[in-house]
Amino acid sequence: MSGGKTALGLDANVGALLCYLANIVCYLGVVYSIIVLVTDKSNKLTRFHAVQSLLLIATMIVVGIPLYIVMFVGVFIDAAIGLPLVSGLSGLVIGVLCIAVLVFTIISAIKAYGNELYKVPVIGNFADKWSN
Repeated sequence: MSGGKTALGLDANVGALLCYLANIVCYLGVVYSIIVLVTDKSNKLTRFHAVQSLLLIATMIVVGIPLYIVMFVGVFIDAAIGLPLVSGLSGLVIGVLCIAVLVFTIISAIKAYGNELYKVPVIGNFADKWSN
């Protein structure tokens, strides 16, 4: 892991932090993470956190969209059986997923600012492998 500055002139820990923090504002963290991957070839800290940030967002999209579809279809199934079972369970899983991604984003942002390579379970190993 190299410290110092990123290719964009920011401190490495600030650049890594922005990969997560900028996602709060219209997913600018996705754009920033892609810029980091394209421009910064030597800084392991920022590259790792850029990839991990992108994987967190991708996980939310890949898992979230099918769950929203199941929840939408479940409304009609629930109307037929008279009990909000399918849509209720789908909504619960979506809520848990959103909270988990938020918690991992906050933890990762704090660790990134502290110059640490915090690996989110499952996707952290992919981020480590793909950030080299």
